[in-house]
Amino acid sequence: MKIKVGVIFGGETVEHEVSIISAVQAMGFMDADKYDIIPIYISKDRIWYTGPMLKEIDVYKDFEELKRYAKKCVLFKKDNSFYLQSTGFFKRILSEIDIAFPIVHGNNVEDGSLAGYLDTLGIPYVGPKVLGAAMGQDKVIMKQVMASENIPITDYEWFYDTEYLTYKDDILKAIKKIGYPVIVKPATLGSSVGISVAKSEKEIEDSIMEAMKYDVKIVVEKVVANLVEVNCSVLGNYASQETSVLEEVMSKDEFLTYAEKYIGNGKGMKTKGKMAAVGSKGMASADRIIPARISKEMSDKVVAYAKQTFKALNLSGVCRIDFLIDKKTGDVFVNEPNTIPGSLAFYLWEPAGKEYHSLLDDMITLAIKEYKNKSKKTYSFDTNILSNFDGLKGLKGLKGMKGKLRK
Repeated sequence: MKIKVGVIFGGETVEHEVSIISAVQAMGFMDADKYDIIPIYISKDRIWYTGPMLKEIDVYKDFEELKRYAKKCVLFKKDNSFYLQSTGFFKRILSEIDIAFPIVHGNNVEDGSLAGYLDTLGIPYVGPKVLGAAMGQDKVIMKQVMASENIPITDYEWFYDTEYLTYKDDILKAIKKIGYPVIVKPATLGSSVGISVAKSEKEIEDSIMEAMKYDVKIVVEKVVANLVEVNCSVLGNYASQETSVLEEVMSKDEFLTYAEKYIGNGKGMKTKGKMAAVGSKGMASADRIIPARISKEMSDKVVAYAKQTFKALNLSGVCRIDFLIDKKTGDVFVNEPNTIPGSLAFYLWEPAGKEYHSLLDDMITLAIKEYKNKSKKTYSFDTNILSNFDGLKGLKGLKGMKGKLRK
């Protein structure tokens, strides 16, 4: 009997299209002999849709024109089973789902919002839970946690947009102490959206204003000199972690841009078969060298920090952790984790012999095991403390309070 997997993607986020690319890729590689694959697309106006057509990337080129062929739906629980139900006056069951597989990126979805909703329903799902997802999305909180665990990070400052407008001079002085150049980021976005490098005091204000277009919380980090950017993917949970090969990311800019990640600006990686049919290689389109050209000693250090970061931030499923290395001094810094990485970082596992379909299998199996283990824990009590509650006495107190409020 096949496992019914509901792949959830899209959402109201600036990384909406990136999520579509990642999800369509994954659905194309899931083993159809093992799984019934049910696409669940969240449009930018937060409406949920389902239908076989949503597995095709071409649909999203003009979804407003084609959405009438998809079914609007809601996810709900009934008799310990989970269903997609149509909306409108004549409601009907569209699909049953055994497990959810969120492949989402950015605010309002990857940041724990979707995980919290799925937890409330009680459905098993792949990937990080609420706490890990939330910390992994907020670059300030993640830095504070990593620093508490003695995980190396670059010097940084952070502030809210309102604080900048009120205490601008003080914040600029603090940034100057870090030393230019600095990189300015919206604190809770990914995919390099809103990021820029400021090389002097003349450029910093424009960089901050650009970041403030996308977020209320801004982080400013010291740029690492003699930079080598290395990424490592981790698969697992708090109990065990497996790491991929390392990649060395090549960029023509000071950082890997959105265009380089998802549109492609060079040869990237060669792919064939199913991947070519997807229409875009997502993160696989970026220029990279696999394995990274670093020493074994440095590689071992990166892997150790990757596992430590994964555990410290309560992550689960597959993530990609990005590192910054000063090749002159040998210093290694953790940049940030990507809790649901673009393309699920499949390209880091294939060189080690784990094909994409196997990676997806491992993620689903891990989520099922976690759900079963969680089911053994105690989260509520059979006793009802309200059964002995004297409601009339309580109401008397309320009546007295009402009288005081009227006066």
